[in-house]
Amino acid sequence: MHPTQSIGRLSSCITTLSHLYLTKHLHHYGISSGQLHHLMRLYREEGIHQETLAQDLLIDKTTCTRAIKKLIDAGFITRQQDPSDKRANRLFLTTKAKTLEKEIRHILKQWRDILLTDFNTEEQHQFLIYLQRAIDNAHNHLNKK
Repeated sequence: MHPTQSIGRLSSCITTLSHLYLTKHLHHYGISSGQLHHLMRLYREEGIHQETLAQDLLIDKTTCTRAIKKLIDAGFITRQQDPSDKRANRLFLTTKAKTLEKEIRHILKQWRDILLTDFNTEEQHQFLIYLQRAIDNAHNHLNKK
């Protein structure tokens, strides 16, 4: 890589290409690439607060609410008022979403394999470490008081 290559441009290219791939493979399930992030987070931990989901995905509450509404309307998730805090909502996967988890994870694994084609095992490991380190650096810088 040339030392003047833009990190922003490169990460944007991966994001755009990922969006195109995921849109192509998830379209017939009625899931967009943006909604996928919400589902994946709920596959890891069901019943989280809507506000926590927005924070975890680094999106504003309005954007999160719109995506959640679409997922509810499509029958993938339900929203339930938190009994201990009437102002908060907890999110749960429906049976429809749960039955798709294996296929969605398979699609994501295929895309990961495509992205990491021609990387040996050590390069794959290092690449992911470097990406996570860059993300951590960005978070740390932006969260400085």
